Amino acid sequence: MAEEEVKLLGVWASPFSCRVETALKLKGIKYEFIEEDLANKSPLLLESNPVHKKIPVLLHNGKPIAESIVILEYIEQTWKVNPILPGDPYERAMARFWAKFVYEQCLLAVRKACASKGKEQEQAKEEAIDLLKTLEGQLKDKRFFGGDTIGLVDIVAIVTWYWVQVIQEVTGLELLTEERFPELFRWGDDCANCSGIKESLPPRDKLLAYNKDRYMPSD
Repeated sequence: MAEEEVKLLGVWASPFSCRVETALKLKGIKYEFIEEDLANKSPLLLESNPVHKKIPVLLHNGKPIAESIVILEYIEQTWKVNPILPGDPYERAMARFWAKFVYEQCLLAVRKACASKGKEQEQAKEEAIDLLKTLEGQLKDKRFFGGDTIGLVDIVAIVTWYWVQVIQEVTGLELLTEERFPELFRWGDDCANCSGIKESLPPRDKLLAYNKDRYMPSD
């Protein structure tokens, strides 16, 4: 059988690219990472994702798949080794529900808190804290959201957790703290040091410098 060709169009500092890289590494899939310049998008990216023209895009034997969550589902269905979704239909549905909760509600609430000011920021911060408390409640003495093994929710959540810590350090916003979320921090430290995840996360100092340029532009 001919070797499969797997390429990932992404950006090293993108949490969405990181989700896909994490899943590929956890499953032991060899792939080529192609760094995109979003200010000067490549013809390959524009051709592969003509609708949104965004990263990440997975190219599997030349066939493009766009949108990080869609890509994660495709990876799971294509490569059965080291599953990231449970076999039970109900548990699979719950994993999809909580993954969506993380990237559609928690991440957006945190971004709003970081981007706003004054009274609006305080309100956004409280909303984000409430959502993160709800997420933390799903751990329920489990090592990972997926139980004893890393699953879809862990992949989506650990990337969010990692980026949020960096962004709040840059902005000075105290939101995701160990005192407020002890279980999330316990899970986050454990998860971030797991093989497959640790290799996927960009260096913290490099990500800090990148986000300082984004959130604290020079005069």
